[in-house]
Amino acid sequence: MEPLHLIVGLGNPGADYAKTRHNAGFLLVEKLAAKWKSGWTNERKFQARIARAECGGKKVLLAEPQTFMNLSGESVGAIVKFYQLPLAQILVVVDDADLPLGEIRLRPAGGSGGHHGLESVAEHLGAKTYARLRIGIGRKNEARQITGHVLGKFSAEENALLEKVLERAAGQLECWLTAGLQKAMCQFNGVVDSTNEEK
Repeated sequence: MEPLHLIVGLGNPGADYAKTRHNAGFLLVEKLAAKWKSGWTNERKFQARIARAECGGKKVLLAEPQTFMNLSGESVGAIVKFYQLPLAQILVVVDDADLPLGEIRLRPAGGSGGHHGLESVAEHLGAKTYARLRIGIGRKNEARQITGHVLGKFSAEENALLEKVLERAAGQLECWLTAGLQKAMCQFNGVVDSTNEEK
């Protein structure tokens, strides 16, 4: 049997936070679930919404922690422990205010960059060596206090670019599943062309 892979989108639950910049992780796993025709269920033991799917012959769990962003690791840790998943089969999707909107960056490991969701995941996994895909949301100014920005909704103009970003990122995660991390990084990392449709 093919090993199970876990893709976690980080965000905040509830209508107030839907489609905010901080929920870029949720938006991507929801796009994947729709693309793979997979429905969502609420699974209390994981404190998460879960969608089960297949891609390239691999079984995939898509997860949206319902703990709120800063406690995301509680949910991720519970899923990883239950399924006894090795770190190589886990990927976490997050927003990144230090990347401009339109840029995506997949990495095999790294620090949190001040992202509280990643800090929580690392704490509960006891490691930082899990893949993470950062989706750029930009920042309005250089100030570190950007709560209002990340919890704000995308403008109509931003949404048009965001759709292309999510399409590109979905392709990157499918490549991760079928061809591995290195190829997915080489082929998809970088700035999404805002003028042309994605191939």
